Amino acid sequence: MRRQMKNERGRMAILGAGIMGSSLAITMARKGYAVSLFDKENEPLACASRWNEGKIHLGYLYGADPSMQTARHLISGGLCFGALVSELIETDLKAHTTSSDDLYLVHRDSVVDADTLRTTFERVDALLQSHPDAPSYLVDVSAARVKRLSKGELANINGSEKIVAAFQVPERSVNTRWIADRLCDAIRAEPNISLRMAAKVCATTPIDGVDGPWLVAVEGEKNETFDVVVNCLWEGRLAIDRTAGLEPVPGWSHRYRLCLFGRTKRSVDVPCAVVALGPFGDIKNYDGCNFYISWYPSGLLAETSALSIEMPKALDAAERHQFINDVRARITELVPAVSSMFDYAQELEVRGGFVFAQGRGSLSDPKATIHRRDQFGVNRLGGYISVDTGKYSTAPWLADRLAKQISGVD
Repeated sequence: MRRQMKNERGRMAILGAGIMGSSLAITMARKGYAVSLFDKENEPLACASRWNEGKIHLGYLYGADPSMQTARHLISGGLCFGALVSELIETDLKAHTTSSDDLYLVHRDSVVDADTLRTTFERVDALLQSHPDAPSYLVDVSAARVKRLSKGELANINGSEKIVAAFQVPERSVNTRWIADRLCDAIRAEPNISLRMAAKVCATTPIDGVDGPWLVAVEGEKNETFDVVVNCLWEGRLAIDRTAGLEPVPGWSHRYRLCLFGRTKRSVDVPCAVVALGPFGDIKNYDGCNFYISWYPSGLLAETSALSIEMPKALDAAERHQFINDVRARITELVPAVSSMFDYAQELEVRGGFVFAQGRGSLSDPKATIHRRDQFGVNRLGGYISVDTGKYSTAPWLADRLAKQISGVD
């Protein structure tokens, strides 16, 4: 239902209409701020926030970070993801959340061996068991216990000697396409949000000191003035930060990768699984019919440690066919049941998205800083705020915390 009241408390520009920018825009609009939401695409949530696997991280994936700092940084956001998104879209997520725990299949070339992973997983279990929000996750994880599969259980899933062990972990995933559609509906229902789509922001600068108003420059349009500017861009954030006078901290990487999204004409019984730990792939079966499949070496089209990355050239028909066949061959070698997703597919889309991380190196290198995700968060320069979202799963939590800081209301 469209809200009729309009109580403007200040003019705010939010750059980037992914899950971070959209969550913040809805929250601030409901607090009475006049929000202009900018994005270079024609619609909100059209890129990485729509086309990703939707894993709501609790820290298990980062088993190559023995400090546990990544897990500690991710857990709070993951635990409250469901409640915060449900509030934003005014709808429960249960029907669009995976119904079983994830399987972590340990590849023989994993950068972390199975015994070390088990120790790390048990430490993540302990963090969850002591966290006050553990019952609020997509399922109650207050009694989280990772289970190592027996040889017989592993044999029922595994199709290759390349998989040497498997663990059942209490992480779940959400259908990001469904959530993107609901967030778009929520944005359009807010009278305090002005959608500024197909608008490429090229700079933002203070007018008279960083604590005063800020100018936002959009390619081909007149500059506009705002009381607060929040940079929630996923790709392109660092370049805008530099125009604002906020120098990026070295040590980042940009990537662009493709994955497969599909829908089957009949329900299939395929487990949600991650091939750990390194440049491998994963499978998400959201509801028996909607699914996601990736194989990292095939999907990685571009990567750089430069300030920004260019969109790779789109695949032609032959390249698309080759990509699908390659992903199918590599993932079904390890999990043969995945063949049914392809056999019964009535829709199969090749989609891509940018990946940003405050970290570098190859996923095949156990010493690479890319194996950590503990350096995301908020930087502020007066009325200009830059947000490194970190992961899809932490965006609503960051948006909620930032909205409280800006408005001064808990």
